[in-house]
Amino acid sequence: MTFHETRFRVRYAETDQMGVVYYANYLIWMEIGRSEYCRATGARYKDMEGSDGILLAVVDAHCRYMHPARYDEEIAVKTWIARANRRMIEFHYHIRVAETSQALAEGETKHIFLGPEMRPVKLPEKYYGCFGVGQASDLSEAH
Repeated sequence: MTFHETRFRVRYAETDQMGVVYYANYLIWMEIGRSEYCRATGARYKDMEGSDGILLAVVDAHCRYMHPARYDEEIAVKTWIARANRRMIEFHYHIRVAETSQALAEGETKHIFLGPEMRPVKLPEKYYGCFGVGQASDLSEAH
């Protein structure tokens, strides 16, 4: 999978008094995009955590804001994997107004794989295909 797009409407609770989306909600939208990307590839967070004891811990997050989102607009979050290996994964996001394609924000999150003891672990092989590990996007183990 090269990318996944998730759509939803801006809820009133996500906005300030002016009807503009509060900046921290864009990180939540990235999480929604990431969760839906994983689900679409067959790597559900719930299963990874419950069955395999694998956690995705955010170690770095960035968001560049370009235009304000407003109440009741339909939002599209395009999510893709920029880099991945057996120890880490980096997702990128493009957030836009679905109807007009107005760019709202761009961002990225970097994650490491942790075990139940909250220590870094290698990704189980059964998830390699879901995250593009072992393919062209695979990074060296040094990263």
